[in-house]
Amino acid sequence: MDTGTETLPRRAEGGFPVVGVIGGGQLARMCQPPAVGLSLTLSVLAESPTAAAALVVPSSPVGDHTDVEQVRAFARHCDVVTFDHEHVPEPVLQALQDDGVPLHPSPAALVFAQDKLAMRARFTELGLPCPVWAAAHTTAEVHDFGERVGWPLVAKTPRGGYDGKGVRVVHRADKLADWLGQVGRPGPLADGILLEQAVDFRRELAVLVARSPSGQAAAWPVVETVQSGGICTEVLAPAPDLDDELAAAATEAALRIAGELQVTGVLAVEMFEVSAAARAAGAPAYLINEVAMRPHNSGHWTIDGSVTSQFEQHLRAVLDLPLGETRPRDRWSVMANVLGGEHPQLYPACRHLLARDPGLRVHLYGKGVRPARKIGHVTVCGDDLEQLRARARHAADYLQGVIDE
Repeated sequence: MDTGTETLPRRAEGGFPVVGVIGGGQLARMCQPPAVGLSLTLSVLAESPTAAAALVVPSSPVGDHTDVEQVRAFARHCDVVTFDHEHVPEPVLQALQDDGVPLHPSPAALVFAQDKLAMRARFTELGLPCPVWAAAHTTAEVHDFGERVGWPLVAKTPRGGYDGKGVRVVHRADKLADWLGQVGRPGPLADGILLEQAVDFRRELAVLVARSPSGQAAAWPVVETVQSGGICTEVLAPAPDLDDELAAAATEAALRIAGELQVTGVLAVEMFEVSAAARAAGAPAYLINEVAMRPHNSGHWTIDGSVTSQFEQHLRAVLDLPLGETRPRDRWSVMANVLGGEHPQLYPACRHLLARDPGLRVHLYGKGVRPARKIGHVTVCGDDLEQLRARARHAADYLQGVIDE
């Protein structure tokens, strides 16, 4: 790890703390503006000097999040440590705990974001509504589960999946032969495959909450997330035409998860709103899909659309500061993800969009352009939802090269 004095954190005057972030991705990058506003020093353990956060955070030593000694050396200069992603190995987390480093969230909570089988087992124990599920280690177990709940099945790698990766919809057990061959070996399938009954859902929702070590908690409005090819492409805040009782129940569930698991920082709970037909047949109104214990794509709208953004709130929460107001600033906010496309040079496209739509907010992450890679997002806020969706979609499509006017 580069530990030259030019990369070590410099504590601000007045006793303001240093917040360490393991991982130099766009989530760490977007914590820098609120850190500046709060006079905090942000320090990032970055994967490379050109990582998204390293480009804007002065204290960005380069290191490997899987290397115990590199992470320990980084954490020694921090008052608290949090995470840009969930992939820090257990031995590294244990070493930090042994060193007395305050970790938010704690390893005891983080395991339920790292391991989907552990998450499903814990949520079932808590009586939270989840899809019917099972762990499978053999072709026979996959076949038996499919015969019991019906085909197709949703199969997931318990660890390491994101943006549609590590998820398959299968109609026969033999379609998982390659995954089953990895069961029991070191890797994301070591403990088996997570099988779930396919959910008949109307749409996908997300609930974003924050919780501090002292137990203070706050929630933003429930949002609708729109997926394309397993990747979130649009977020509508708040979720349009959402039943008040369902919104309250979903928010209560997310807050309960945060409390039961002792989560500290931002927690995102992704859910399915179950279809009317399935509800009429006795299914619950919503089912919990997955969780993330960090600022989340479904909350990017809060930068421009909420009194307190998820990034400022995460910093407040991990430092046990009073949490901020989560009220929306406008009736609607629409966020559209920008995926890598045909414009490797984004600056000219940005200039065009800012001139065309002065109300548009553009957030780019300083990442190289690759197809389907999240390289930024745009947000618009106002009173006309359909107009906002059209504006956000136009901007994202223009930046991706889907349209040229």
